[in-house]
Amino acid sequence: MAQRIQVILGSTRRGRQGEQVARWVYERASRQEGWEVELLDLADYPLPFYEEPMSPAGHKGKYELEVARRFVGKVAEGDGYILVTPEYNHSFSAVLKNALDYGYYEWNRKPAAFVSYAGGVLGGVRAVEQLRLVVVELQMAPLRDAVHLAGVRQAFDGQGALTNPSYEDRMQVMLRELDWWTRALKEGRAKSR
Repeated sequence: MAQRIQVILGSTRRGRQGEQVARWVYERASRQEGWEVELLDLADYPLPFYEEPMSPAGHKGKYELEVARRFVGKVAEGDGYILVTPEYNHSFSAVLKNALDYGYYEWNRKPAAFVSYAGGVLGGVRAVEQLRLVVVELQMAPLRDAVHLAGVRQAFDGQGALTNPSYEDRMQVMLRELDWWTRALKEGRAKSR
């Protein structure tokens, strides 16, 4: 049975660099044998700031808003995730945090890999450090290996190809680890039902 991997684009800004980054991640992940990959763009799920009457752990997906039901239902289908995030003010985007907050059980016991991007030389490392804390609280398994695209505006050429081949190498390491963790946790979830 195929592993269902969701690439989640964690920016909704106009003119965002994340679209090109997410397309690259999606294309690379789609090459993995035994994976069904889907790109989830948070711009397609205009979630308001979380305002439900109880926590996601309390109401178990029974949302008042249709967009929340649709997003959380889609997340529940995933076996593993690649979170594509910009770095804003040394952290990840508010829209990504809000999207993560909408689910709970749907994220549990599943792996999370990270691809970050920023204009600076660190490529979003600080955003991923903070994001790891959040996914642990959601009972996810954050992967150690990540891809950090520094100077994101120069990371791709005019045809969308990477200008720095080392990112391909890092991506391959991350995808290999995500495959292992996805299989292991999927098997574990099946045994605990």
